[in-house]
Amino acid sequence: MSTPGALKIAYSPCPNDTFVFHAWAHGLIEGAPPLEVTFADIDVTNGAAERGEFDIVKVSYAALPWLLDQYTLLPSGGALGRGCGPLVLTRADAATSADSVDGRTVAVPSERSTAYLLFRLWASGQRPKRIEVVPFASIMPAVRDGEFDAGLVIHEARFTYPSYGLTALVDLGQWWEGDTGLPIPLGAILARRSLDAGALARAARASVEHAWANPAASARYVGAHADEMSPAVQQQHIALYVNEFTRDLGDEGYAAVAALLDRAFAEGLTPTRPPLR
Repeated sequence: MSTPGALKIAYSPCPNDTFVFHAWAHGLIEGAPPLEVTFADIDVTNGAAERGEFDIVKVSYAALPWLLDQYTLLPSGGALGRGCGPLVLTRADAATSADSVDGRTVAVPSERSTAYLLFRLWASGQRPKRIEVVPFASIMPAVRDGEFDAGLVIHEARFTYPSYGLTALVDLGQWWEGDTGLPIPLGAILARRSLDAGALARAARASVEHAWANPAASARYVGAHADEMSPAVQQQHIALYVNEFTRDLGDEGYAAVAALLDRAFAEGLTPTRPPLR
């Protein structure tokens, strides 16, 4: 049921998002506008944001060049950090000493994701045989079963890929951090430009702080949307992706986003390099 005056928000059912937005979505943040929540994977929200379907929306940082004409980047609520980057996986029995996708078939979860943008920056000069978009949940089984030589994965796959008999060809987060010294920008929170971005940023920040102060309060909400993930993996996921950059990007966070978008534009992978604030 819609709530009069509620803002339409879309974020993923992943534990970091449900943990972060639990308090705001449940009316626990004083003065924050009510929310009408839609759960959708980030490849869906990237497209929905481009069509202007939501007031507040979680998207890939890689999608910002297509979105910042309609939306403002909020400094709170997103996913950015260290040791949390996407992985390129291959079967353990097919691994080689060459950290390359030359001549290989690769499954990727989305063409407009930060993960895929990082993959393209890392793989610059390499020649994959074929790259195909595959639903995220199908990537590791497809690589395990030999349908693809390699797969690009994100989120909880960092914790579960060994159970599929897979090994990491490259950790794109480590590659990015080693190359730039900066944290890796993953998911951004955007607000429609007609709204009060300052007030919404304060609400998002308060929701993060409430989650940290009351970590057990969101457990049922997180578990209900975590797609068969065990409680232990849910907690690993939250610990990895919810950090001080989620509370506030700060100068280092903005510098990381700027570096990503600068490199992408310089490589001709995005149409523009929009200002962030």
